[in-house]
Amino acid sequence: MTLLLPVVAIGCAAPAAYQAGSGQVVVRPASPTLKSQGAAAFAQYKRKVPISRNASARARVFRVANRLRPIVNLPGASWEFEVFEDKSANAFALPGGKVGINTGLLKIAATDAQLAAVVAHEMAHVTSNHAESRVQRNQTISIGSAVLGAVLGGEENSRQVGQLAQQGGTLLFGLPFSRGQELEADRIGTIFMARAGYDPEAAITLWQRMGASEPSGTPEFLSTHPVSSTRIQRLREFLPQAQAQRR
Repeated sequence: MTLLLPVVAIGCAAPAAYQAGSGQVVVRPASPTLKSQGAAAFAQYKRKVPISRNASARARVFRVANRLRPIVNLPGASWEFEVFEDKSANAFALPGGKVGINTGLLKIAATDAQLAAVVAHEMAHVTSNHAESRVQRNQTISIGSAVLGAVLGGEENSRQVGQLAQQGGTLLFGLPFSRGQELEADRIGTIFMARAGYDPEAAITLWQRMGASEPSGTPEFLSTHPVSSTRIQRLREFLPQAQAQRR
């Protein structure tokens, strides 16, 4: 498994969305199909999850989003921001520019700058087209698993080996890939923050607050997201580059 899967997975690696030498952010628009799917999924989510009617919460999110929107140049984007009545400290982004913020997150993000760290992070997922990269990576892991099962022969044996390969491929390549996207979105998010006039150091404060609110749980190597301590360390390392772009 470890010999075969790297061969099929390597082809999916995308170049970094942040160019350290020039300080530029590479923008990768999503395909029309993905944007359409993102818009449909967002519309469906809005029908299923209550939209917050808290005027103060909505004003905070829209104030920050409207400050970030002009500095994020994504051709063809239809940015839409919504606040959902959900106690979990979470946010999400969908292809095409659909961003959702839960009210539970507003209790962690104590300032506009900390909230900007979240919104900018989600916008960075969109500008980097992380959704398409993830789809490609998952497809590659599935193909590699099927091929490995077929190579080892026998219908029942092939099925069992394919399932093991799928699980192993996700652990070895899928989850680290997902965590890498999160860290990349953290870095690009601080660039967007800085360009919008926010202090990117607020992203570190946000993750300190997030870490303090999180119970110890799933080990990082079994998770799609880095633990808060990892994010804080990487953000500290990147902070001088982000600060250099502050306006």
